[in-house]
Amino acid sequence: MLTTEKGRQVCFASGILLLLLCAACRSLPPLPPADLFAPGWHMQQGQAIWKPSKSRPELAGELLFATNSTGDFVAQFSKSPFTLATARIMNGQWQIEFGDGKHEWHGRGEPPSRFVWFQLPRALAGGNLARDWRFEHVATNSWRLENQRTGELLEGHINP
Repeated sequence: MLTTEKGRQVCFASGILLLLLCAACRSLPPLPPADLFAPGWHMQQGQAIWKPSKSRPELAGELLFATNSTGDFVAQFSKSPFTLATARIMNGQWQIEFGDGKHEWHGRGEPPSRFVWFQLPRALAGGNLARDWRFEHVATNSWRLENQRTGELLEGHINP
């Protein structure tokens, strides 16, 4: 059993540790809306089929893809009137939302490679993809991006 003095020391040390952990885990605020009509943005639209995993059905919808000269991008997949997925990288931060925003992740630096939406800009630019991702052109302006391990698939075309 701890003595009173020993108990106070443990409690004090635990409190300091908790304060340090809370200060180190400061949450990032959500990214502000992107102004895709501002100078420097290049916006494209098209159609896509998204299969989130091997066990989920395919979803057909509209694809909005926008990039700017600093490497920022926005990818949005929607089935009118609903937005199904939105991924963004802006100023070194990334954010991804699904559905009505109840499923959202964000962070700094390199975004998670497991999401097809963060692989799309690299694939379309001819860059290196994360492990397990494969990209191929299947026709003029049409492409297929697939994670062979998870079965996630994004297939579509973007109007130039």
